[in-house]
Amino acid sequence: MTAESTNQNTKTTETNSSMSDEQLVALFEEKISHLDIKHGNIISGEIIEVNKDYVVVDSDLKSESIVPRFEFETDEAEKPLQVGDHYDLYLEAVENGYGETCLSRDKARKAVEWRNIEAAYEAGEPVLGRITDRVKGGFSIIVNSVKGFLPGSQVDVKPMKNQDFLVGQEMELKVVKIDKKRNNIVVSRRSILEEQGSEERTKLLDSLSVGLTVKGIVKNLTDYGAFVDLGGIDGLLHITDMSWKRIKHPSELIQIGDEIDVKVLSFDREKRRVSLGLKQLAEDPWEDLQDQYPLNSKVFGKVTNITEYGCFVEITNAIEGLVHMSEMDWTNKNVKPSNLVHVGDEVEVMILDIDKDKRRISLGLKQCQMNPWAEFANNHKKDDIIKGKIKTITDFGVFIGLDGGIDGLIHSTDLSWTESGEKVIRQMKKGEEIEAIVLSIDPERERVSLGAKQITADPFADFCEQTPRNTKITVTVRSIEGRNVIVKVNDHINGVIRADECPAGVKEGDSLEAYVTLHESRNYMLPLSMSKASGSHHVKQEFDKIESSGDRDMGSLGDMIKKKMSDGGSDSA
Repeated sequence: MTAESTNQNTKTTETNSSMSDEQLVALFEEKISHLDIKHGNIISGEIIEVNKDYVVVDSDLKSESIVPRFEFETDEAEKPLQVGDHYDLYLEAVENGYGETCLSRDKARKAVEWRNIEAAYEAGEPVLGRITDRVKGGFSIIVNSVKGFLPGSQVDVKPMKNQDFLVGQEMELKVVKIDKKRNNIVVSRRSILEEQGSEERTKLLDSLSVGLTVKGIVKNLTDYGAFVDLGGIDGLLHITDMSWKRIKHPSELIQIGDEIDVKVLSFDREKRRVSLGLKQLAEDPWEDLQDQYPLNSKVFGKVTNITEYGCFVEITNAIEGLVHMSEMDWTNKNVKPSNLVHVGDEVEVMILDIDKDKRRISLGLKQCQMNPWAEFANNHKKDDIIKGKIKTITDFGVFIGLDGGIDGLIHSTDLSWTESGEKVIRQMKKGEEIEAIVLSIDPERERVSLGAKQITADPFADFCEQTPRNTKITVTVRSIEGRNVIVKVNDHINGVIRADECPAGVKEGDSLEAYVTLHESRNYMLPLSMSKASGSHHVKQEFDKIESSGDRDMGSLGDMIKKKMSDGGSDSA
């Protein structure tokens, strides 16, 4: 210690030695009664000695305190430490167990800085800080000794491509978040700049109106549009309002930093939202589009985009239309668009529809090519006989490949005169060549109906024409089905005779002579009778029952009659 401090301590010791312990305690308590000596409080202390590694401080407490000298480095940077100087100190402990009072200059400085920061935060006032480093998402900053974070979005009111030049700069910042536990703050430079530009914004708000053309600087691009700085207020230029033609991204037309003219489309003064338009500065090409391109007219255009459901074709500099995949090929309704066209191809299309309100044009690609259905109709007529290979087999018929890549349908009912369609279809194979006759052609509905059985004459019709009613014919018994006897008339036609009309003991293989009673057929089953005058009415009743049941596609004619007649036999029993 210095001689001065030694003399002071000696005087104090001499004075104290003349006082009792009780007097000393009372004196000390009186002395500190006006002080706030709780842990963590900031108190004032006087330097009474300065050494190389430590500083002795008197804070009018129980004892003097020794504070490491390095905690005064910031203070010494401003002026040298001198005995008698007063500094704010942080009270760590009034007595540490060894009779010493513990104080800290460093913690006092930080506590004061935090108080100042909190006060600025509460009042919304700026603080002075310095940017120290570039980090992910923004910058590290320091306000006095308190570290903080400046997000990239809070650096400026305008997007900045290169922000590295800010490192090392000192500037005013606004505290937007405090985390005292982590000893960290979040600040904003943008808020300061926005407040500085508030006067400009006020003037701009007063001058803005719908329909006004203004200048602005592109500050940011997104997938859905661009934000344009109008001088303190950002306006949204949506991608659909950039050009009359379709664009994939705003960068096709503008870049960040570009100065552009835009039209104010809408303006919400309270929410400070401005919608801008760029295409509205040019004439609307949709106004007279229908005059330029009448329906069903043909025009050349360039393929600009291909999707799963079709392709877009640009027919003018600002107008695109959709060619749906169903309008791309005559024969394949679900064609893959990329198999037919490529981006950049110049194609001829037909104007199918123009919807001015929805800004949509429907185009056709196949309409500019030969229609194979119409061509087939020109080259073929009804009753023409053609050949083709089976392309598709379904439950209701078979599709035959025809000229021009189209298909014709042979319905199951047009496959055979004598066999069920289901049975005939089971015997067919894909790729098999078949002969058919043209029944009808409908180019508009893109349908060709064909028939296989119509190539030959109807055997029942031929029989009826050659065999009048009440003609006696010789038949062979095929089976006895309940009350009915099934007989073979020829290779294509069977007949039915009531069993009670037939000779007793009739059996399969017997020959009988019967009369044709009706020229009616139920699946090529001819009504017969053993006599001219009787039986026909009853036979017709049995056939009417079979007809009304609708069961015509059974495995064989005998099976069908057997089922129906056995049911009838049960009823009569």
